[in-house]
Amino acid sequence: MTTNNGNRNVREERLQVMLRPEEIRAIDDFRFTKRMPSRAAAIRELLRCGLASENCGEAERETRSSDFGVLRSPQNETKNGNGSRDE
Repeated sequence: MTTNNGNRNVREERLQVMLRPEEIRAIDDFRFTKRMPSRAAAIRELLRCGLASENCGEAERETRSSDFGVLRSPQNETKNGNGSRDE
């Protein structure tokens, strides 16, 4: 996308995500380890890497948005013998 001033790097849409303090710490640790210039740049890099990954499975039908986290996902949890999740 090119804007009126010709800048192709202008971001026009904001995405708000609620995170737990330990998730923010994990993102900040990644940022400083990789010497990223900002938290936003680190998040964009993590998104780019995640989208390039082929390790993500499909969410189960009853999975809610709140079931997913930066440090955990429903796919990482173990299931007991009757198909429900162990908490």
